[in-house]
Amino acid sequence: MFTILSLPFPSHPSLFLFVPAGVDPQFGNTCYCNSVLQALYFCRPFRENVLAYKAQQKKKENLLTCLADLFHSITTQKKKVGVIPPKKFISRLRKENDLFDNYMQQDAHEFLNYLLNTVADILLEEKKLNTVADILLEEKKQEKQNGRLKNNGTAITTETELENKTTEPTWVHDIFKGTLTNETRCLNCETVSSKDEDFLDLSVDVEQNTSITHCLRDFSNTETLCSEYKYYCETCCSKQEAQKRMRVKKLPMILALHLKRFKYMEQLHRYTKLSYRVVFPLELRLFNTSGDSVNLDRMYDLVAVVVHCGSGPNRGHYITIVKSHGFWLLFDDDIVEVCVSIMAVMVTILPPHRRS
Repeated sequence: MFTILSLPFPSHPSLFLFVPAGVDPQFGNTCYCNSVLQALYFCRPFRENVLAYKAQQKKKENLLTCLADLFHSITTQKKKVGVIPPKKFISRLRKENDLFDNYMQQDAHEFLNYLLNTVADILLEEKKLNTVADILLEEKKQEKQNGRLKNNGTAITTETELENKTTEPTWVHDIFKGTLTNETRCLNCETVSSKDEDFLDLSVDVEQNTSITHCLRDFSNTETLCSEYKYYCETCCSKQEAQKRMRVKKLPMILALHLKRFKYMEQLHRYTKLSYRVVFPLELRLFNTSGDSVNLDRMYDLVAVVVHCGSGPNRGHYITIVKSHGFWLLFDDDIVEVCVSIMAVMVTILPPHRRS
C-alpha cells in the first residue's frame, strides 16, 4: 500500500478523522516508505526544514523537491480528513535507486538511511554550486572595480571556499548527526588509539527479553581482543591483546535508533527475524554509553516508532506510531487510530504475533 495520511496538526486531537483510500497496483508494496515518511513528518525540525526548502526558489526536480512537495501538500490541506498519495515521491525514489525500483517489500531502515544521506548530498551540492556562483560574481565585481584580477588569488580562494562548503554540516546533520568514537587500548603498552565516526542513526543488536537501555549498554561494552583477533599495536610494532570499546562521543539533537532484528542464519542461508520482546522507555538518557561532556544530561523523549510486523525482511508490513499533542497515533496505511498511550497501542491494537 502507498497511501499517506498525515494531515496538519489539528487544535484538538479528536479531530483526526480519515477515510480509506484505494491502492494503486502499479506502486506495489511501499509501506516501508510510508512508515518512515510518517515518522519524519512528525519530527518537527525535519519537517520545518523541508518546508523551508520548498519555500526557496524553483529548483530542478530531485528527491528532496519531491519530499518538500509532499510535505507542503500535507501541511496546506484545509480539510482535517483526507488522503495524500505520494506518487511523485515514489516515482522519483525508484528512478534514483534500483534497490527500490520494484514492487517488493523493502527494509525501512535502508530507506531511512538512503533518504537522509541523499537529502544531505543534495544540500551539500547546492551549497557548492552557490559558492561557485558567489565567487564568479565577486570576480566580475573585482574586474569592474580594478579592471583586472589581482595576483591570480581567486582560483586559490575558489578551491578553499569549495572545500569548506562541502565539509560544512547541513540541517540534516544538525538534526541527526552524532559522533561515535572507537577506542582501543593495548594491554601491553597501555597506549590508547581512537577513531571517530559520524552517524545519522545508531544500530544496536537485540537480545532475548531485554530493553533499549540494555541494548545500548551492550553496544558500549568493553571487548577483549585476543588469540587470532589480537590487535596490531603501532607502538609495540606487533600484535597484542587489547581492549576495544565503542561509545557515543557527541549526542545528536534527534536520536534515531535502529534495532537489528534481522540476522543472517548460516544454517538456513537466509535472514531471519529476531522477534524478541524489547522494552523501551518513553524517556531515555545515555549515561553509560556517552562521553559527551557538553550534553551529559540530555534527555530524549520518544516521539515515533516504526514497527515491522512479519517474519522476514522481504515480507510483512510496516506501521508507524507517533506522538502528537499528548496522544499516540497509529498509522497503518489507510487506517489511523488514536490512543492515550503507546503502551495501549502495543497491547490493544497489535495482536501478539504482530508486536515487534
